[in-house]
Amino acid sequence: MRRLLARSPIDGFVLAILAAVVVAAFFPARGTFAEVLDWAVTIAIGFLFFLYGARLHPREALNGLSHWRLHLTILAFTFLVFPLVGLAIRPVVEPLIGHDLYTGLLYLTLVPSTVQSSIAFTSIARGNVPGAIVSASASNLIGVVLTPLLVVALMSGTNGVHISASSVVEILLQILVPFIAGQLCRPLVAPFLKRYAEPTKFVDRASIVLVVYAAFSEGVRNGIWSIVSAWQVVAVAVIAAVLVIVMLALTWWSARRLGFSRADAIAIQFCGTKKSLATGLPMATVLFGGSVVGLIVLPLMIFHQIQLILCSWLATRYSRSHDAVDAR
Repeated sequence: MRRLLARSPIDGFVLAILAAVVVAAFFPARGTFAEVLDWAVTIAIGFLFFLYGARLHPREALNGLSHWRLHLTILAFTFLVFPLVGLAIRPVVEPLIGHDLYTGLLYLTLVPSTVQSSIAFTSIARGNVPGAIVSASASNLIGVVLTPLLVVALMSGTNGVHISASSVVEILLQILVPFIAGQLCRPLVAPFLKRYAEPTKFVDRASIVLVVYAAFSEGVRNGIWSIVSAWQVVAVAVIAAVLVIVMLALTWWSARRLGFSRADAIAIQFCGTKKSLATGLPMATVLFGGSVVGLIVLPLMIFHQIQLILCSWLATRYSRSHDAVDAR
């Protein structure tokens, strides 16, 4: 089984998420089980953000602030350019895929960058790895606060998105408070997380799969598959692929025009185009409670897989070109 997963072009984590969607489609949580699942998801989300806080070392961000142009450029693409693109494509995209899926597409443009894959692809491509570490970490630190604020500013009042005082309190309790607690407990917890990196990695990924199952269970109970068609899913995949390609081209062109080195441009390209499934899914469950969460997170799930495939190919291509130059 492990060999099959290793040979699969789809990441095993994404396969688990897709499996959760399929299980939810045929066996959605109902009745008492659904109520228990809601509590389990609430606890899982809090624990996830506690782990994120415990893993991210604030000193990394502070030590890397000397290269402020690099970090500001990456953050600008993540939290400014991406949302502007998401808003700009609305007149064309929304009639094609419908309001709820467009809402999900806009939401994915607001979430922070990934950490692991951004750093991994930058390393493979022979880019500025320390810069990628600082920027990706800073993106997640800032995103804990900025993503909910962007949702309030750009999405409040749309169907299913109602930000009230109670919603803000819920966001604070489920996301920000556990994150801060993780930061405060980091000196005590970090050695344990480092020693048991693989088990804790399994725990947080399992928590995300649980969140997906709960979200799509709610969607099935609300008739999600009678709302979305196979054509719409294909259209979202095509739009997501185009979005990834456009942002990869835009980040590279902008970085070179701004005078960044090749190594810095690679870090900007891979950190500035990523969107975190691990952070975005739990946030969506909190931010869009009571709405068709499954529809809203579907574009992010599709985008995540496409970005992994395209960035993997591009990073390998950069690595080969770098090796060819060194061989001369």
